[in-house]
Amino acid sequence: MGTYVLRRLLQMIPVILGTTFLIYAMVFALGDPTLGRCGERECPASYVAAFRARYNLDKPLLVQYGLYLGQLVQGNLGENFYGNSVSAELLARWPTTIRLAFIAVVFEGVVGILAGVLAGIRKGKFLDYLVLVSSLIVISIPVFVIGGLAQMVLGIWMPDAIEKLFRDVFGMPGIRIGPPVTATQGSWGQLIMPGIVLGAFSVAYIARLMRASLAENLRADYVRTARAKGLGASRVVGVHTLRNSLIPVITFIGYDLGNLMGGAVVTERIFNINGIGGFLFRSINAKDGTSVVGTIVCLVLVYLLANLIVDVLYGVLDPRISHD
Repeated sequence: MGTYVLRRLLQMIPVILGTTFLIYAMVFALGDPTLGRCGERECPASYVAAFRARYNLDKPLLVQYGLYLGQLVQGNLGENFYGNSVSAELLARWPTTIRLAFIAVVFEGVVGILAGVLAGIRKGKFLDYLVLVSSLIVISIPVFVIGGLAQMVLGIWMPDAIEKLFRDVFGMPGIRIGPPVTATQGSWGQLIMPGIVLGAFSVAYIARLMRASLAENLRADYVRTARAKGLGASRVVGVHTLRNSLIPVITFIGYDLGNLMGGAVVTERIFNINGIGGFLFRSINAKDGTSVVGTIVCLVLVYLLANLIVDVLYGVLDPRISHD
């Protein structure tokens, strides 16, 4: 197992290098980041020259990337175009995004797996069709529509008692772009509704994956043998079938974790959340290449580590899978 983990960690190096270079090249190809920094007037030539020299924009692309990579190896994500440390910007926003992602993962995992199990053991019956139709409806609705409806229903139409359960559904104040770095951290109560909206799309996929996997495993030979030995339905499903059926679900959750840790830019914009997704959106609008690249580097690391954990969990769920 140790050799497998070490090999996977080494494989991450070229992935990170390739990702950072592509993002770096694309971001700095968006245009001159000094445009609009002086309002409607054109920035003085001296200011533009000093700005480009400070951020190495006056050098060839490969030289810029090499200098940035040298900082990255030392754990320094650089300084954004507002004079703030990108690491400090991200550290100020990670707690909010982690809470948001945690709520979304718990919601999609519990609801999706439960719905999939119920549909799988009731295949071809009313409950099965209900899960299939409802999941298809959720998949068909864009997330910004779900978020807008949630704000309208729970923030305006519902009685005060219910509204208090999802307080501040219209977002959090306290955004500050310039130095010093500040970001209002969202409380659990503020993030319940955004977390449910963020996880709603994945719930539908997890329910369908769980249903299909469970229904297939229920037809396997080892399940028929367990039933022939007189084991009850709850033991057959809960002990013998559920673990094997969870493998594709765990794979999807691991893949989805990268999106959730990014705060799903659209969701954070809808609810005005000061997380990583909102920071990334504002950085792209401002053509702040250092912030965009630094943020995506962190998200790529989270995604790669999540997939490594998922691969390790395969052996726990199914002992037949070996990493030797």
